[in-house]
Amino acid sequence: MVISSYPRQRNLLVSISTLLVATSLRPAFGLISINSRHHHRRRFGTSLNTMTQQQTLNIHWFRQTDLRLHDNPALCRTVQLANGDNKSTSSKRIPVGGAAPAPSSTKASSYSGILPVYIFDSRLFGSDTQFQSGQELKHNTAVKCSARRAKFLLESIKDLRYNLEKRGGGLLVAYGEPEKVLSSIASEVCKKDNDDGTVVNVVCQEEVCSEELAVDKAVRASLAKVMKHGNKFNFETVWGSTMYDPNNLPFDQGVYGIPDTFTPFRNKVEKNCEIGLPLDVPTNKELVLPKDIQDYIVNSNQCSLTYMPTLSDLGYNEEDVAEVTTPDSRSALPDNYRGGETYALARVQDYIWTKDLLKIYFDTRNGMIGSDYSTKFSPWLALGNVSPRFIARECAKYEESRVQNKSTYWVVFELLWRDYFKFFAKKHGDNIFYVSGTIGEKASKRKWGMDPKQIQAWKDGMTGYPLVDANMRELKATGFMSNRGRQNVASFLAIDMNMDWRYGAWHFEELLLDHDVHSNWGNWVSAAGMTGGRLNRFNIVKQSKDYDFGGDYVRLWCPELKNVPDKFVHSPWQMSESQQEECGVKVGPGRDYPAPIVDPSATPRVMINQNGGGRGGGGRGSGKGRGSGRGNNRDNTNPNRSKGQRQDMKSLKTGSYRFDSKYV
Repeated sequence: MVISSYPRQRNLLVSISTLLVATSLRPAFGLISINSRHHHRRRFGTSLNTMTQQQTLNIHWFRQTDLRLHDNPALCRTVQLANGDNKSTSSKRIPVGGAAPAPSSTKASSYSGILPVYIFDSRLFGSDTQFQSGQELKHNTAVKCSARRAKFLLESIKDLRYNLEKRGGGLLVAYGEPEKVLSSIASEVCKKDNDDGTVVNVVCQEEVCSEELAVDKAVRASLAKVMKHGNKFNFETVWGSTMYDPNNLPFDQGVYGIPDTFTPFRNKVEKNCEIGLPLDVPTNKELVLPKDIQDYIVNSNQCSLTYMPTLSDLGYNEEDVAEVTTPDSRSALPDNYRGGETYALARVQDYIWTKDLLKIYFDTRNGMIGSDYSTKFSPWLALGNVSPRFIARECAKYEESRVQNKSTYWVVFELLWRDYFKFFAKKHGDNIFYVSGTIGEKASKRKWGMDPKQIQAWKDGMTGYPLVDANMRELKATGFMSNRGRQNVASFLAIDMNMDWRYGAWHFEELLLDHDVHSNWGNWVSAAGMTGGRLNRFNIVKQSKDYDFGGDYVRLWCPELKNVPDKFVHSPWQMSESQQEECGVKVGPGRDYPAPIVDPSATPRVMINQNGGGRGGGGRGSGKGRGSGRGNNRDNTNPNRSKGQRQDMKSLKTGSYRFDSKYV
C-alpha cells in the first residue's frame, strides 16, 4: 500500500461542497469600481540575465487545475518569457483583462518557444494510493483519486495535447514526481556547453493548499540543486483560477481580511470589484516548441512528447478499470461527456446558447434527474478545462442579446461561491482540514464518532434514509451528485450520524469528478459547523418531499423501493409488515432495505444545545431544513421548476457584477 506523505494529510491528523456551477450579468450596473487589471504572481529563484547569448528553456508546467489554452494567465506569462520579457513581477504584471501577448511581439529570430509539460504525480493515483492514515482515523479507506476521476483527467490531458499539436506545439507528458521530472529536464539543458550560462524558466498556476505548496517547495529545491556553473532558474506561480483577482479584494489585508461568511463577502465584492475579461489563446507561433527540444528530453517509456499512460499504468486494478469503462445510463452528466477543453467549451455553448437553458437555471437548479437541471460545468471547472471568467462573459453576452433575469445572474453567483472558497482556503490554510475547522480545538466541544460500519453504510447508500442512499449510490456509480444532494448527505453524516465529517470530505475527494479541494473541504467544514455561527441541519425526510416529490429520484437509485407508495417512499420504515409484503420489500436489518441507521424521531444531540432547532443551508445551501411543508400538494405555478420540486425556493436577492470597462 502506498501512503501519501503530503502535509495536508499529515496535518489533518493532528486533531480531532461543492460546487455545481452556473449565471448572469448586466452591461452597466453603476457600481463603484476598483482596479482589477493585474494578476497576482509569485517568483522564486535567481534573477534573469537578459543577454541574448544565454540559452533559455521556457517550461510551462500545466497543473491539474489549469488544463486549457484560453484565459490561462500562467501560460501567457510563459509566452512573455519566451518573448524575452524578463522584467520582475514587481514592475510588470499581465493584465487580467485584454489579450495575451500580441502576435506582432513574437519575432521568429528571437522567440525561443515553450515546452508545455504535464506530470501525473505518482503519489496521487492508483487503487492503493490512500490518504495518510493514523490511529485517530485508521478506518479511513478512501483513496486519493478514483479510477473514474483519473479517466476524466486522462481525457483532459489527451485533449490538451491535441489542441497544442494542431497549433504546431506539443505536450510533454510524464509519470513520476514533478520535482524530479522538472529538475531532470533542467539538468539536461544545463549540460549543454554555453559560456553565458543557461536559464530555465518554469511557470505554473498558483495554488494555495498544503499538498500543492509542498510540491512547489520541492520543485524549487530540486531546480536549485541542478543549477551549476553559472546556470540560473526562475520559478513563477501565476494566479489564474478565479473570476476576481485576490490583489483587488476590497478588504483590509486582502484575502486574509475576507469575512468568514459568504454574504458580506459577496455584497462588498459585487459592489466594489470588476471581473477582468478572459485572455486570448496564445497564437500558433507562440505555442511552438523549442527547436532543439529533443536535446532536453531523456525520452523514456514514462516521459516523452508521445507518452500517455493508461489507467493500468497509473496503478488501477482490473476491477476499478472495468467499473469505469461503461457509463451508467442513469447518470446526470451529459451524454458522451469527456474531459478536456474542447468538450467544456461545447457544453457551455450547448447549455447557454443552443438549448437556451440559462434563463431558467434558477428554477431548475435543484433538480436531481437528467443532464440539464443544472449547468454541469463543474467537472470541467475543477480541472481548469474552462475558465470561470469565460463562463461569466458568456452569461453577460446572453443578457445583452437575449434576456436578463435572476437565473442569468445566478450562474455568476455560483461562480462567486467558488471564488470565495478558494480565498477562504488561502486565508485559513490547513485549518480547513482539521476536525475542529477554523474555529479551533478550544472553541469546538464536539465529540465525533468514528464507527467504521456506520461510515461504510453511509458510503454505500445503506442508511435506511432513501434520499441519502440514492445520492450516495449515484456518487459511487457516476462520480456526480447534485448540489441539493451534497448538502443533505453532508448534514446527515456530520449532524444526524455525528461522524467525523472528514470521512465525508475524503470520500468526496476520492469520487467526485468535479472535486475542487477548496470548494469540497470548505463546504464540508461549513456543513459540520466548524466555521462558527449557527449549525444548519437539513431535515432529510422534508427535503425528500420538497425536492423529490413523487419519489422518482429515490426509485431510480433505490430500485428495491420501486413499488413503495408515494406516501412511504421517503420513509419506508413507517410501513407495516403487511404493507411491506404488498409492495414487495422488507425493511429492517438483513432485509431488502435497511432500517434507519439513526432514530428518525430523535433530535441529534448536537442540535439540543441549539434549542432543538437548526435550519437547512450548511455551506452554500439556501433551503430551509425544517418546517411542515405542504403535505402532498405541489405548487404548479412555475412550469420551469423541476418535476420533483414541490415549490419555489426562497433565496438571496439578485445581485450584480460587471467586467473591467478598461478592457471592454
